[in-house]
Amino acid sequence: MPTITYGNVSWERMIRAVEKVRERLLRAAGALDRKGVPYAVADGNAVAAWVSRVDEAAVRNTQDVDIVVRRADLPAATAALAQAGFVYRRVGGVDLFLDGENARARDAVHLVFAGEKVRPEYPLPAPDVTESEQAADFRMLTLDALVRMKLTSFRDKDRTHLRDLIEVGLLDRDWLDRLPPALAPRLRQLLDTPEG
Repeated sequence: MPTITYGNVSWERMIRAVEKVRERLLRAAGALDRKGVPYAVADGNAVAAWVSRVDEAAVRNTQDVDIVVRRADLPAATAALAQAGFVYRRVGGVDLFLDGENARARDAVHLVFAGEKVRPEYPLPAPDVTESEQAADFRMLTLDALVRMKLTSFRDKDRTHLRDLIEVGLLDRDWLDRLPPALAPRLRQLLDTPEG
């Protein structure tokens, strides 16, 4: 097992980690906006934006940036993001834009293709970019689209994000009738077991 070298514990390092993700998000969204490439911010940043509308103290930080684009717009998105310093790579079947030539996959913008399944076994495809709304500095998925996407993936972090939405009152039992049949049982499970 490799030896781990620990850096100093400091508020500055913790704050900088959060700021790096925010800067990456704003730089990517700004580049896409300037070139007119339709997109929507998804995953943890979209959840944080929705939760912040209700309770800032309940916002959870995220370590990466996920953006929904249409596959047909990949060349335009690649050109726009390259101008902002991002480097396109396809790693392990995932399309991403590294934040510089020597960046790691964690320091990247991950793409999700609208209308396509992220994994073959997923019950539903990702939402289209039209299922989005303008936030202060970027476009993000509507709450309905975000909830469907999170219930479709349903990984541990997705369940955590969904519980965050439940905790602040953005998601409740009234949603069960609004969801596709494949997703309603997943939400019911979370509502029935709020502590996991």
